[in-house]
Amino acid sequence: MERLRQDDPARIGEFTTLARLDADGSRGVPERRYLARSADGGHTVLAFLPSPGGDPARWAAEAQQAARLTQPGFWPVGQLGGTPAFPWHSSPYRPALPLPAVLAAYGGPLPEALVRTLGGTLAEALASAHVLGIVHGGVCPAGVLLTACGPLLSCFGATRATPPAGASPAQATGLETGCLAPELAAGGPVDRAADVYALGAVLAYAATGHTVPERQEIPAGLRDVITVCRSRDPQGRPEPARVLAELLPGAAYGALTGSTEPVPLPGRVVEALSRQSAEVLAAALPTQGH
Repeated sequence: MERLRQDDPARIGEFTTLARLDADGSRGVPERRYLARSADGGHTVLAFLPSPGGDPARWAAEAQQAARLTQPGFWPVGQLGGTPAFPWHSSPYRPALPLPAVLAAYGGPLPEALVRTLGGTLAEALASAHVLGIVHGGVCPAGVLLTACGPLLSCFGATRATPPAGASPAQATGLETGCLAPELAAGGPVDRAADVYALGAVLAYAATGHTVPERQEIPAGLRDVITVCRSRDPQGRPEPARVLAELLPGAAYGALTGSTEPVPLPGRVVEALSRQSAEVLAAALPTQGH
């Protein structure tokens, strides 16, 4: 868990904040995320707030849309609350690490087999949303939360936030520019092809530690699929189902995001998830005056 700072809220609705999910200085985090607990100690949640300087109304609207998306593969939006100026949503806590924290725990880029599993699961989740005509619009490394049973997508709709005058979408949301498709950086609309471009950036990050690596940095087995996902031409990008087939040939569609079985994870990542769980369990509510 990451310690609270003085500018962090002491309470989010009826929950008292315990810690931040994201480490100090984390890049590309398009919203604020906290571990929090009810006053009676009976409920621990992961609570989400819009990023400072973002558009709270637009963020709240995206959260409401995400709450209606019940497909597996997405971090659930449970309770919605707050005011127009201070909206929030929360869901029951489960041990989860943002992808940057996963690489930090592992000590560098992830093994190719794990990158394939992560990417295939995320591709399957996007495919299920796209079939319904829903675009995620916020795929990025920080938006991928890894649990013991695999990755879940959060940060729904991050790139749809309305930027202040003179600011780019990346500046407005905190997203890394490497996750923004060229057409979005030019002011174009968010669509399914933009989700695939961002998925390619996430795969690149997991495999190299960078969202915009040089081609030769990418492991040979992943080079072609990452490159085609990150094509500058939206029409040249594959559908998510095709990305799944490239990453995990023969995988049964629907078997990844709906799985409740643990996925094979490196020992150091399992240790980091276990440590977070233990720290949350042992955390005491802050004393008044925090």
